[in-house]
Amino acid sequence: MLAAMSEQTETRKQRAARRAGEFPPAPEALAVPVLDSHTHLDITVSEYGVPLRSARSEPGLRAPQSRANSGPAPADDPVAAAIAVAAGVGVDRLVQVGVDVESSRWGADVAERYGAVLATVALHPNEAPRLPDLDEALRQIEALAGRERVRGIGETGMDFFRTGDEGRAAQEESFRAHIAIAKRYGKALVIHDRDAHADVLRVLDDEGAPDTVVLHCFSGDADFARECVRRGYLLSFAGTVTFGSASALREAAAVTPPGQLLVETDAPYLTPMPHRGRPNASYLIPLTVRFLAETTGADLDELCAAISATGERAFGPW
Repeated sequence: MLAAMSEQTETRKQRAARRAGEFPPAPEALAVPVLDSHTHLDITVSEYGVPLRSARSEPGLRAPQSRANSGPAPADDPVAAAIAVAAGVGVDRLVQVGVDVESSRWGADVAERYGAVLATVALHPNEAPRLPDLDEALRQIEALAGRERVRGIGETGMDFFRTGDEGRAAQEESFRAHIAIAKRYGKALVIHDRDAHADVLRVLDDEGAPDTVVLHCFSGDADFARECVRRGYLLSFAGTVTFGSASALREAAAVTPPGQLLVETDAPYLTPMPHRGRPNASYLIPLTVRFLAETTGADLDELCAAISATGERAFGPW
């Protein structure tokens, strides 16, 4: 009875925290640093504020490891504060991902200011059908693609959940254009694929895939994972892999070689268990990495080292 009452109390606390938009507590720091291959710092700090406010506010956080331009965060710099909190638990490199022209330009600028951040630029597939001038938006994305700290083109891809069949043509046109940009500039292609596995592979086959392809927030099963692995693509797993209903994702992770596996937050969304529903940020990557190590039987430190090596192979050195 006492255990049941305690569980109910904890559930109420969790629900209240979600409503308040509170960030979860910091997890134990990783011994071997790792990277967040896909995050949205702009959305995180604008919608929810600074994760944990400062590294000093959490006794479990260690001081950030030194990396150019990523020291202690000034009180009036929310982006630097978010980077510092992540570094405090061993997440010392971030990939800031663009979803439209504005966020892509913001990310490219941020990557030039902070040594811990690299950027990708793109029009999200849900964005493409809504644009009054897709060609002009693509020209602006291409103008950003040449910047040195922009290391990927994405997130692009296919997603018919919100746009429906009427958005297919614009999404595919945009996806093909992004593939061409990635190839012209020698940048990684970061793909958003929501229930569009066959279409994504079809377009990649038609256009010819760039040297580096990252399936962001991988959402397929083990069979699709094997097909992507066979093609040499990288699979990035988010907090969704920790959800109780995600057995197919865990099976997919189990068949993904360490050299083709990445982890991400897609923050501020897809918060890993046991904090599902609360705001996400890069400092929570240790929860996903530890879960993957436990479920796949991998050594945690070796997995972190492999993820870092794969990330730097995909996006280059920070």
